Amino acid sequence: MAQRQSVNGVADVVALIDGLGKLTGRAQFIWFLVFGGLFLDAYSNAALSAGLAPMTEQMSLSSTQVSVLTATAPALAIIFNPVGGWLATRIGRVPPLLMAKVFALLGALLAGFAGDFTMVWIGRVLVGVAYGIDFAVAMALLAEYTPAKIRGRLNLWQAVWYIATTSNLALALVFYNFDVGADIWRWSVGSAGVVAALLLLLQFLFLSESPSWLATKGRLEDAVRSLHKIFGIDAVAGTPAADGGEAAPAAPAIGMRQIGILFRGRYLGRTVLSSVISLAQAMQYFAVGWYLPLISLTIFGESFEKATVGSMVFNAFGIVAGIASAFFARRLGLRVSSAAGFAGVLVALVAMGLTFGKVPTAVAFILPVLFILCHAAGPGANGKSIAALSYRSEVRTLGTGVTGMVGSFGSVVGLYLFPQIKDALGLADTFLVIAVVPLAGLITCLVIKWDPTRATVSPDDEEEDEGAGTGTGTGTPNGSGRT
Repeated sequence: MAQRQSVNGVADVVALIDGLGKLTGRAQFIWFLVFGGLFLDAYSNAALSAGLAPMTEQMSLSSTQVSVLTATAPALAIIFNPVGGWLATRIGRVPPLLMAKVFALLGALLAGFAGDFTMVWIGRVLVGVAYGIDFAVAMALLAEYTPAKIRGRLNLWQAVWYIATTSNLALALVFYNFDVGADIWRWSVGSAGVVAALLLLLQFLFLSESPSWLATKGRLEDAVRSLHKIFGIDAVAGTPAADGGEAAPAAPAIGMRQIGILFRGRYLGRTVLSSVISLAQAMQYFAVGWYLPLISLTIFGESFEKATVGSMVFNAFGIVAGIASAFFARRLGLRVSSAAGFAGVLVALVAMGLTFGKVPTAVAFILPVLFILCHAAGPGANGKSIAALSYRSEVRTLGTGVTGMVGSFGSVVGLYLFPQIKDALGLADTFLVIAVVPLAGLITCLVIKWDPTRATVSPDDEEEDEGAGTGTGTGTPNGSGRT
């Protein structure tokens, strides 16, 4: 009978998971179950977007009220991304995920049954809390669940985002054909509550705490049980020890006061890179991608069905590109694929700005498709993936929380600035202005050389790197990618 591996710390947990090579059975199911939360986040956002016009008409909302509703969820996520990361560091990964589903369920119910603007807004507040907590924690947990050889799969969250958006648009068409009238937005927003309730039940029943997090807390018996429950790995709890074999002290508690660790030594460059990619991709998506129904109306004509189908077609390309992003991340690395994506988005936006309204419908259709393909296959997925893979376990959720906060800020800026610039300059010139965003992202990717898919992220990364210099933190370029 083979001797079972002794687990003495985080390094042993990481090695056992990396040794799997792939996920099967229960591990595969749990992995996608965590992804379900990201589906819910995207679905809730799409629900408001699809139903915004009939809601505005039914409630006689002012332009200011519409702006407040669209910006509320990402604005709250600015606060609750780092809060979610802090909670996950202190109490574990699973409890915050369950809390997020409760907030999402309550938010959907309040908004769906709301009688006035205030109640809809309160519902969106709760959705924003859920969005902020879930995204920060889910990406970190997925990174800790995923063997190094297949960690490019983290980029699939981008495909999940577009699948969720397309699903809600399709459902909106169904409700429209059932002739529910102006209440179509209630069905769209309320359906997110059904998804939240289902996920809450399934995650409560099947999720198991991250073995890596348990090991950082010295709970080796629990870590071993979790390894067996998730992956079927048989191991035994050893004695907490340092790499040299001597007894090691318990890992210090990492909290909000220690957030400065992300901006020192080897972590500085990683934090800047992941934050800029996350900021830029959010700004360009929420400035253009969120308004695809408006762009569809301009291209295909003033019809709800045509605009919705047009948006679904655009999002279908996002699904394809989101799936392909895992391939590009593996072949090119997260940094290079992000740079290539930003370059493609830059070309698409400049072309859209110079030709919008002046070219045949076929050409006007191809350019937004190019935008979606380059965005989803590159920076759209990579910002959060880089953050999830760039930090050791003790600070991982803080890193994803800060990156998520910056990305949510980009969402708010994109949602707010796009209509303002469009009203002042027109749609064509707005695309030219927004082109500055992918340009900044491209430059950052070329200047900072860090890429977790081309370096080792050690569980015992030091806070400070002697002689780190610029703080770009290139790590050990051996390609093994330990996380």
